Amino acid sequence: MGKSETKAIVTTFVVIIVLVVIGMIILPKYRIYKQDLQGQANLRQQEWEKRILVEQAKAEKESAILKAEAEIERAKGVAEANKIIANSLQGNEAYLRYLWIDKISGDNQVIYVPTEAGLPILEAGQR
Repeated sequence: MGKSETKAIVTTFVVIIVLVVIGMIILPKYRIYKQDLQGQANLRQQEWEKRILVEQAKAEKESAILKAEAEIERAKGVAEANKIIANSLQGNEAYLRYLWIDKISGDNQVIYVPTEAGLPILEAGQR
């Protein structure tokens, strides 16, 4: 082996040692840097998911408010209809009696009549 070959082997060996030392110094810092980037990405993902949940909750709240308002309007309509019906039936006892008799006259129905104790006589006489 010549002097130049020995010098080349020593130089190669020194370069390998320097690369290993640099790797030992840089690799832990790179891992920390990589973990930091991963943590930032996770944080942004969680913030985005939180925003989505908040927007969904706002939409559900708005929907519930609108549904409640619609129910109130429907109830107002029913109340108005009941007032109209009640006003049209006042003073029309004969007509109401006619409707009642007409309704029960076509069918053979069991009619429960309250007694003095407030209890109905249940299907008396039927067999």
